[in-house]
Amino acid sequence: MRVALAELSPRPADVGANLEKLDRVVRAARSELVVFPELFLSGYHVGDRLRALAVRSGDGTLDALARLAREASCTVVVGAPVVSAARAGEVENVALVTDRSGASHRPSKRYLPTFGPFEEGIVFTPAERAVPVTADGVRLGIEICYDVFFPEVARELSVGGADLLLNISAVPVTSRRLFEKLLPARAVENSLPVVYVNRVGVEDGLVFGGGSGVWDARGEPLAVTPVPLGGLAAEERLVVADVDLHDVARWRPFRPVLRDVVARPAPPLLPPR
Repeated sequence: MRVALAELSPRPADVGANLEKLDRVVRAARSELVVFPELFLSGYHVGDRLRALAVRSGDGTLDALARLAREASCTVVVGAPVVSAARAGEVENVALVTDRSGASHRPSKRYLPTFGPFEEGIVFTPAERAVPVTADGVRLGIEICYDVFFPEVARELSVGGADLLLNISAVPVTSRRLFEKLLPARAVENSLPVVYVNRVGVEDGLVFGGGSGVWDARGEPLAVTPVPLGGLAAEERLVVADVDLHDVARWRPFRPVLRDVVARPAPPLLPPR
């Protein structure tokens, strides 16, 4: 499976401009799966404007993504704030997944960082579960940024039948090394390939760190190939990698972690009071 990693910088608070950029990148990528960073459609550090920028039914955003995915014959994954379908007036930090049939899914972030420069718990409502979504026959286990610090999220997605783990992020340069340690660990723990797309650029003094990459089911980094695309900033890049989804079945018998997890009930996370 050819996967394109769009390590880009969105234009803050300009959904239209970011959709245009996404369209151009998807068509240039010529890949089966094209992945953009967390909150790419809105920008990340845009304060109170996030609610006004949130994707909602009938605003044309989902239709534009469906049309593009059909025309480019691929699955597109992009981060965006989205008005909750289940809870009136609430907004979620979502990975919009649209496949070549035009079908869409909206897995949202489980854990919301609310410390230092991060204020997600003030704006967003967290998801209660992590469930893989199926796009073009591939079961995507999607995490959003901070979710990677909680191994139970990746485990829940893996036990749920994910074919690969996908993390979209807006990670600052100060945290880049932590993600470089955690992502291959999640691959090894679950015997699944991991795709990671982080953004670059600066918003309101927050510098984002890039470092997007792909690891196979043994936690080994996979080679990425740049895709020439004019009009990108110096720090931006579009790269592709080939992920062998059949590698999972070959590797898991040698490291049957998930088999053993399923065979034994998990202990409680906290001791009873």
